[in-house]
Amino acid sequence: MDAPRQPPLPRPHPQSRDFAWRPAAASGARRLTPDQVERFDRDGFFVLKGAFTPAEIAAVAAEIDPMEAAHTAFARARGGRVRLSDADAITFTLHLVRKSPALAAFAAHPAIKDVVHDLIGPDVRLYWDQAVYKKTEKPQDFPWHQDNGYAFVEPQQYLTLWIPLVDVDERNGCPWIAPGLHLGGTLEHRPTDIGLVCLDADAPDAVAAPARAGDIVVFSSLAPHRTGPNLADAVRKAYILQYAPDGAVVVLPDGQRIPQDDPDRQFLVLVDGR
Repeated sequence: MDAPRQPPLPRPHPQSRDFAWRPAAASGARRLTPDQVERFDRDGFFVLKGAFTPAEIAAVAAEIDPMEAAHTAFARARGGRVRLSDADAITFTLHLVRKSPALAAFAAHPAIKDVVHDLIGPDVRLYWDQAVYKKTEKPQDFPWHQDNGYAFVEPQQYLTLWIPLVDVDERNGCPWIAPGLHLGGTLEHRPTDIGLVCLDADAPDAVAAPARAGDIVVFSSLAPHRTGPNLADAVRKAYILQYAPDGAVVVLPDGQRIPQDDPDRQFLVLVDGR
C-alpha cells in the first residue's frame, strides 16, 4: 500500500496564529545602517562585512576544532550518525559556550551586541549556539527550513548570526535564503532523513549569501534557508549564534511554556542596552 500523500508545503505552523512582523527600529542603531535595517525587514537577511578580525576568527576556530573533532569521533563510534550529525557529511556540535569561556566571551563580542541591539532591542539573551562543519567525503544539501521550525519560540522573531570561519560560496555550502517569506511567520515543517523541511521545492527567488571569514550572515529565525553540498576540497566551517529577547519561551504543542534562560548557555548579553 502506498504511503499517504503529504499535503504540499508551505503551510502555516499550527502554533502560529495572528503573526505580525515587528519591524526593527532604524533610529538609534549603533552599528547597522538604515539600508541594512531596511533589507533585514524586507528580505529577512543581509551580510554584515568585516565584523571580526582574522585573529578573532582564527581564535574561534581554534577553540571549536577540537570539540568538533571529539563530536565526530563520538558519531563514528556509534555508526557515523548522532541526531542530525553525519560524521562524513555534516556535524552539529552544540552548546559550546558551556565548555569554552573564550566562546562565551565571543558570543558577547561588541559587534554582536550592536547587531542584536539594533535588530532585537535592549534586553537580549543568547538562545542557541552550535558549530556546523560541512565535510567533503559525502556532499549533502541541508534542506529548506526556518530556525523557528525546530522549536517553536515566542516571540517568533529571533535572530541568527551565521558566522563563517572560512570563506563560503556556492561551491562549498554557503547559505541560500528565500527573501520575504519571513513576513508570514513560522511555517509547518516536515521531517526528513537529514532534518526538517518547510518548502517542497527550491524557492524560485532564492538568493545565495556568500561571505568571507569575519563577515556575518544575519537572518531572521523566520527566514527559510538551506545550504548546498560542499564540493570544495576543505571543510566548510561555520559558528552559529542565535539571540532572542529576554523572556522568550519555547511553546510545546500541549501549550507548556519553557523559559529560555539557562544561565550556563542562555545568558544575557544586553540589559537596558548595556
